[in-house]
Amino acid sequence: MNRGGSSPSAAANYLLCTNCRKVLQKDKRIRVSQPLTRGPSAFIPEKEVFQANTVDERTNFLVEEYSTSGRLDNITQVMSLHTQYLESFLRSQFYMLRMDGPLPLPHRHYIAIMAAARHQCSYLINMHVDEFLKTGGIAEWLNGLEYVPQRLKNLNEINKLLAHRPWLITKEHIQKLVKTGENNWSLPELVHAVVLLAHYHALASFVFGSGINPERGPEISNGFRLISVNNFCVCDLANDNNIENASLTGNSFGIVDSLSELEALMERMKRLHEEREDEDASQEEMTTRFEKEKKESLFVVSGDTFHSFPHSDFEDDMIITSDVSRYIEDPGFGYEDFARRGEEHLPTFRAQDYTWENHGFSLVNRLYSDIGHLLDEKFRMVYSLTYNTMATHEDVDTTMLRRALFNYVHCMFGIRYDDYDYGEVNQLLERSLKVYIKTVTCYPERTTKRMYDSYWHQFKHSEKVHVNLLLMEARMQAELLYALRAITRYLT
Repeated sequence: MNRGGSSPSAAANYLLCTNCRKVLQKDKRIRVSQPLTRGPSAFIPEKEVFQANTVDERTNFLVEEYSTSGRLDNITQVMSLHTQYLESFLRSQFYMLRMDGPLPLPHRHYIAIMAAARHQCSYLINMHVDEFLKTGGIAEWLNGLEYVPQRLKNLNEINKLLAHRPWLITKEHIQKLVKTGENNWSLPELVHAVVLLAHYHALASFVFGSGINPERGPEISNGFRLISVNNFCVCDLANDNNIENASLTGNSFGIVDSLSELEALMERMKRLHEEREDEDASQEEMTTRFEKEKKESLFVVSGDTFHSFPHSDFEDDMIITSDVSRYIEDPGFGYEDFARRGEEHLPTFRAQDYTWENHGFSLVNRLYSDIGHLLDEKFRMVYSLTYNTMATHEDVDTTMLRRALFNYVHCMFGIRYDDYDYGEVNQLLERSLKVYIKTVTCYPERTTKRMYDSYWHQFKHSEKVHVNLLLMEARMQAELLYALRAITRYLT
């Protein structure tokens, strides 16, 4: 893949977005150079991440031990705000990329490229193009899918469905992959591929949600690097076309000052704790609350924030440049709400019928040894991670808030927990946070700094990174549950 700079005379071909600092190209169909801003994240002040890295020698040890690139990349720097989690993340990622497993090393990186391309995540594509070549990958494959073996190309369908509508995956998709003659996948190989696809779809959410900047490589002397962008700046959607009036600065994003916003959230958490002890809702009532929340999620982002751009029109306006589109098929295929208006035929995934703990974990471990333990540790770590703080408050039990974030992601993917009261989601997650969650989880490439800044004004950046870790892992687990359930059905 090409790397390089841009001459000063070419500057007239570009426009700089004054809101998010993205460089936009006037001729929209070729690749564009983007200036590298300081620090690992465009959303988080450099000094906050830098302070965390200087005091934590553990991070440096983890990078030496588990980083495939051998350096402290921008993702790792931002994740190092939560070193406990970082260790689980790096260990599991290192295992799926480098340790003994069913797939050859170059294939693993090519699958990562295919996964990242579904969300136009140039950061991850660049990273794994490098790793693909370092591990002996055939350079010709980087020209696009038509240059790769048919076997790899056959992953296109499951890559597309996992990334955008995992509930559509059936045992027939599995059968098609494992019974295709000379191009067939063994079940261990397929499980390895599915784990990689889900991991990099979810990691793309973290990259966009945390505003991860492109890496500044030693070969980039002028601070520019080729990346791919859309033909318009997505943050313009938040600046014009009645969108700002619709939600971004309206009541749904909170006119109250940030201090009272925090106090209000604390009060709601306290009230919910008290109500839990008094209320004994029936199973029917719990189901009703889930259905209500699922349907209300329709009106978040696609139903409100982008209401002046009908879904199909918005997709038509998205131009994916050739360095990304070469790795995917059907680029217009994207997320559609599980609870689409007028469609009732998709059954809800009842979490109790197929859980990670009782079903997915053992299947993964049986077909791809030890990765189940590493993924399980990572899921448990992010779910239980707490410092018992909320912004300026200490000694706070945040379990309720963490569960609401995790379960809201699963709700958007049609997964319901019988023992969870989905009424809590509406109480705990403000409108702007819901917009952010849905964007990061379902359309991560549309995430803007304005969205990141719009919620939890009093909270620390490390707490918002914690939110992104929860969203990433909830998304990965949702994808795995659907894929592993389909594999289980194929086996039975």
